[in-house]
Parts: sequence; structure tokens; C-alpha cells
Amino acid sequence: MTATSVQLSVIVPVGSRYDDVSSVLDAYQTVLDGLDVDYELIYVLDGPQPDVLEILRLEQTRHERLEILQLARSFGEATAIAAGFEVSSGALILTLPAYFQVDASELGRLLEDKDDYHMVVAHRWPRAGGSFEKIRRSVFHGMLRLITGQSFRDLGCGVRLFDRAVLEEISIYGDQLRFLPLLAQRNGFRVLERDMRQSSRDEYRGRYGVREYLRKGLDILTVFFLIRFTKKPLRFFGMIGTVLFGLGALGLIVVVVERLLFGQALADRPAMLLSALLLVLGVQIGALGLLGELIIFTHARSLKEYRVERIVNPAVVASDASAAEG
Repeated sequence: MTATSVQLSVIVPVGSRYDDVSSVLDAYQTVLDGLDVDYELIYVLDGPQPDVLEILRLEQTRHERLEILQLARSFGEATAIAAGFEVSSGALILTLPAYFQVDASELGRLLEDKDDYHMVVAHRWPRAGGSFEKIRRSVFHGMLRLITGQSFRDLGCGVRLFDRAVLEEISIYGDQLRFLPLLAQRNGFRVLERDMRQSSRDEYRGRYGVREYLRKGLDILTVFFLIRFTKKPLRFFGMIGTVLFGLGALGLIVVVVERLLFGQALADRPAMLLSALLLVLGVQIGALGLLGELIIFTHARSLKEYRVERIVNPAVVASDASAAEG
């Protein structure tokens, strides 16, 4: 791998979906060579892909900056990018898909905001696609906006530029890579979503099955928990447990009152069984939240809930002021 440090590390994970390898590589390389920045290009093969590996090894004769990393098996896009990040050396990280999403000529625009934002993500606009695709995207991002309070329009785009510190402070796994802007913003990083022209060759030819929609729903629930209750599990489980306990207690009170005042028998009363079940379930869920709080408290010293933007030293401020006056 590259021994010297570079300014920009470009990581391209190659999974089950990819376009013509040489065409994508040439498009990226042409734009990157035109930028006034020293960079390295790391292709990460997510599992054995002999055909792609053979093409990339041939391309290395033309592209001297190209490095190839192959994982032992398929671990997913997030792991592939994490592996590429481990061997990278750039202060800035740029992730690009192995297929056409954004017009390659637009990539340089990401660097325009690198001094003002810690992370810049692409929003393909104007966006191609049918009515159903537009509705599906609107529902997905609308749900995220509702439960997280953060507004993004194209989290499915794999074009992201960010400071090295972002991945150093945020652990990603599974399908959480698409939610990296949300997690970064939650941690105090400044995130910008920039409109970029969509590639004319950006077309997904597969279909999303029921399983994929269920996974996305679970991902949204995971992000909701990570953003709102990671450090406060008792608030999440305690809220649910309290509601269930309250419903169960109210049901039992009604059943007991009917027994004492109206002589209603308790035997063969589904309402009593349901109330007792809710009562016990509420206690168990609340106890689960309490257990989570105890774990968080035990590791509180190693859990950092903040990030320092900068430290302003009075001596430095005074010297800067003197230099400005001079």
C-alpha cells in the first residue's frame, strides 16, 4: 500500500452490483487527475471476484495510483469501506460506487465545500425514475425526517466526501453505511447535501422484494434508536414498559372493581389474563431498559457524547491579533 500520506483517499467498494469496471475506473481517474490534489485510489473487492480482479490487475499497468484490496468473503459494503479506510492514508476520504450514479465530471464540486463542512454527500438532481420510485424515495426519507428530525433526500447515493475523523469516531456496520450522514450530524459534524447531476447510465435493473422493504424498515428503527436512545436506553424501554404496565394495571383495576361491586366472576375472563400479561410485560421491558442503563453507567468513562470542534488558546488569539495589527 501507499507508504506516504496523501491528501485524498478514494475508496470504491465492489459488491454484487457493478458496471463495466474499465469504463467506471477511466471516468473516475480522468476527473481525479484533473483535480489539484494528491490522491490514492483503492478498490475493495467484497469477496472473491476473479473476473473483476483480473480486469483491475490489468488496469494497474495504466493506472499507477490504483490499489486493490480483496476480502476473504463477502462482508457487505460497510465492511468493505471500513477495510479500505484502514489501509488509506488521506486526510479526506471519498467513497464512490462501482457503478455510475453521479456524472463523474461533477466530482470536483465536492471539494468546494471541504473547508466549511466535515462531510459532503451527493444528491442526484434532477433525478430520473418513474412515479413509483419517486413515491418510494419520498416515503423512505419522509419517515427518516419524522423520526430523526434530519432532512436528507438521497441517502442511497454512494458518493460521499468526509474528513478522516468521521470514520474514526463513528463505527459503521451492516447496512448503516447509508445512514452515515445522519450519524455524523448527530455526533456534531457539519454535513452538507449538494445537488449533483445524475449519470445518464445510473439505472438499477433489479427489483426490490418484500424482504428488502422489511430490512429498510428495520434499518430505520435501528437508526431511530441509535440517534435518540443510544446513551439513554431506559427512556426508550422505560417509555414502552410504562405504557404497557399502565394499561395492564388499569385493566386489572376495572376487573377487580367489577368483581367487588357487581359480582362479576374472575374465572374465564380474557380481560384479566390480558391485563396481567401486559402488567408483567411492562415490568420486564422496563427492567431491560434499567439493565441497559447499568451497562452504560459502567462504561460511562469510555463513552464520549461530544466532540471538540477546536480549542482556542488565549496566547494564540493574542498573537494572531498582534499579527493582524502589524
